Amino acid sequence: MPQNFTECDREQVLLMPPSLREWLPEDHFAWFVLAAVEEMELSAFYASYRLDGHGRAAHDPAMMVALLLYAYALGRRSSRTIERACVEDVAYRVIAANQVPDHCTIARFRQRREAALAGLFSDVLGLCVEAGLAKVGVIAVDGTKVHANASRDATRDYQQIAEEILAEADAVDRDEDERFGDARGDELPPALATHQGRRGWLRDARRRVDEKRAAEARPIARSRPERLRESKRRLEEELATECRANADYEAYRARGLMKDGRRFGRPPDPYQPPDTPAGKINVTDPDSQLVKATRGWIQGYNAQAAVNEQQIVIAAEVTVDSPDFGHLEPIVDAAERELEQIGVTEVPEVVLADAGYWHQAQMENIVSRGIKVLVPPDSRKRQGARPGWGGGAYAFMRRVLETDVGRELYRKRQAMVEPVFGQTKFNRRIDRFQRRGRAACRSEWRLITATHNLLKLHRREIALATA
Repeated sequence: MPQNFTECDREQVLLMPPSLREWLPEDHFAWFVLAAVEEMELSAFYASYRLDGHGRAAHDPAMMVALLLYAYALGRRSSRTIERACVEDVAYRVIAANQVPDHCTIARFRQRREAALAGLFSDVLGLCVEAGLAKVGVIAVDGTKVHANASRDATRDYQQIAEEILAEADAVDRDEDERFGDARGDELPPALATHQGRRGWLRDARRRVDEKRAAEARPIARSRPERLRESKRRLEEELATECRANADYEAYRARGLMKDGRRFGRPPDPYQPPDTPAGKINVTDPDSQLVKATRGWIQGYNAQAAVNEQQIVIAAEVTVDSPDFGHLEPIVDAAERELEQIGVTEVPEVVLADAGYWHQAQMENIVSRGIKVLVPPDSRKRQGARPGWGGGAYAFMRRVLETDVGRELYRKRQAMVEPVFGQTKFNRRIDRFQRRGRAACRSEWRLITATHNLLKLHRREIALATA
């Protein structure tokens, strides 16, 4: 008797039209993403398309949104990888309805719809609210360092940038001499077109410059010469800001009185700003900074998140500062804005954060709004209390954290927020931004955290269905 095998005839044509509904099981994540997109407000994606229907037909924005959400949820962010998956992967083919948007279309959609893609975070959070997963009695705040789409080796000081600009201009001149000789070629554009003390005044001035740049949200140029000129401009802007802040501080000290009417104890130490910018900047992504991660310094961003007890991210922002100091109140404000935007009247009752977020003024502001704050003044890495951090608010917080209630509450912090970063950076392999510039990275971070929330929501639906 011959061996018995199921027939495998690749030449057999389909006798009946295939149905996409038969390609995936009903509880597959792809169907869940498509259903979620149907519930979202996508008018911002449709606004830029012509209403008269003229021109070449474009891919449906709803399909493109579903495709990006599904791909990001699985940790696939390369536009070429997504294009290839639309051919090889059944789930992608279902989402794309057997269409294959090319990688340029995917990349341009992500670039041109940057703000709208960032807004998907609120839509997904609204779905979590409807499912009862967005309770905010206790929230944990933390940050994780994410690599920028730039190398540390691309960091230059002012002198190096100026030399490279001049060298490039000289190379352009030599090339024109070879091509045109004594004749005139097309003309090119020109190549160089507080009571805190002095340190506190300078720090506040730099912070205001950073806030101004964040509000402007300038895209990072693709051309290296343009990035060099922008880097040079920023270093000059920082020096001018330092000079103005120093002059303001000198004028303040010249009055002889503090803001509260007291006299200064001694004259300030002499200080003269440098003649040329002393800082450094990355010419690949000028917005990125050198930030300290777990395994050393990296060129990147500080990605912030506020997470509830169900490990749902309720706020996601990106900063350029290495330490978390000074970002407690902004991320709490962002969480309240996100909740208000989706119609949630509930406000956080307790905010948990590690020692890096200790900022007494910000903590007092949050407490004045009726929200309890638990932030240890001492890092786990430090043996004993920090010198000078005794008594007052420091001693009070230590006593609170030593109580049974305080200890039990603060113990939740690590289990709430750390798994979110672990699942994102290690399970989904998302530890580097693909786009450049703070605004683009913020959009990408919000899309990453939105897909985290989608995955949590899908797992809950599966658990309820099988219960």
